[in-house]
Amino acid sequence: MRNLWENRFLRGIALVALVSLAIVLLSLENSLATASALLRIAFLLAIAFFLFLLWRERRSDIETWSELSQRTFYGAIVLAVVAIGALIGLGPTGADAIAFVAVLACCLWAVVRVWRREHRYT
Repeated sequence: MRNLWENRFLRGIALVALVSLAIVLLSLENSLATASALLRIAFLLAIAFFLFLLWRERRSDIETWSELSQRTFYGAIVLAVVAIGALIGLGPTGADAIAFVAVLACCLWAVVRVWRREHRYT
């Protein structure tokens, strides 16, 4: 029995089972759902704050770009943040999840394309 308890995987499974049992026995499903929603909102705010810090560090460089490049860059960033917010708020499945991945891929492509075009040193 002692060898089984020294196994970290089995200890982890036992801990998850114990926490799950406590949640079910104490009827804490609503509290858990509320905490999950708050963590999703906090995650979205953390992403937005990180993007703000990146923008603040690089805004003098971005201001030298052409107006079309600036609009494309900022539009792609805003669309990506909205898509992540929709993912967190709506929880898409199936075709909606595929559309989410496609939107993020297009936003990433636009950002990288504009960045490379404006940093061409030839």
